[in-house]
Amino acid sequence: MRPAPNRRQLLGGLIASLFAPHAMAAPLAKVRELGVLRVGVYKHNRPWSWSEDGVLKGIDVDLAKAFATKLGLRLDIVEFTAGENLSDDLRNVVWRGGLLGFQRCDVMMHVPFERKLQQDNDNVAIAAPYCREGFAAACVEGTLDCEAPPVSWRGKRLAASTTSIGDFYLMAGFGGILRNSIAHFNTGYEAVAALGEGKADAVVASNAEVEAGLKDMNNPKLRRRKAPLPAMISEGWDVGIAVREDSRSLSDAIERVLAAMVKDGALAKIFLAHGVAWQAPLAG
Repeated sequence: MRPAPNRRQLLGGLIASLFAPHAMAAPLAKVRELGVLRVGVYKHNRPWSWSEDGVLKGIDVDLAKAFATKLGLRLDIVEFTAGENLSDDLRNVVWRGGLLGFQRCDVMMHVPFERKLQQDNDNVAIAAPYCREGFAAACVEGTLDCEAPPVSWRGKRLAASTTSIGDFYLMAGFGGILRNSIAHFNTGYEAVAALGEGKADAVVASNAEVEAGLKDMNNPKLRRRKAPLPAMISEGWDVGIAVREDSRSLSDAIERVLAAMVKDGALAKIFLAHGVAWQAPLAG
């Protein structure tokens, strides 16, 4: 758990937010006036957003670039570290800003498009669903039967991201018999990479993490499980953006940009460039 900020840190953050030139930007008219679209993306979230040699890359990064270009704005894209929960992230990134001086963004990427999350966070508008996500498994051929019920993977080397749903699925499912077979990694992408590095026989991660990892490793011995994962607690979710509640004009404009990108195939191409097959959101 992170230490609580002291009084000096709190005052410094408040002063920084008061004098930040972009502090009141959010609605479309204000964003256009300033000519800058400030977008927040998660750190260490490959293939969605990550930094490599000081350059931000990923699906969400490319989408943010497309939003800014289509709206005729300059992009100011920043990384943020995931908080204790999504409500913390929405507060720090979108509607208030961080107490330690993180300047709030006009748009936050990669937000679950869920009714309950919206109800619990009425200071933001969750909008513009741009894809569907879910969970998948991948395996090293010859080490186990990838299509068999995961309960048969007992004693094999399994991989998952720490405290992820994939981790919970393997740890708590099937009576807990797989618990001692799991190696934990910082991200789902790293867990998938463990297959190619000979550190694991099977992995459970998100669809995007599995597809991007397999594409990047380009190893013919690695393959994705075709059958759905039995008893998976999540059936999948739509992924969208978040803006301040008073900035729906901005999210409406982004929704129009996305509709055009779906129509001309540009959205699917962004996903494909990162090895991920675009799946249309159910809400779309």
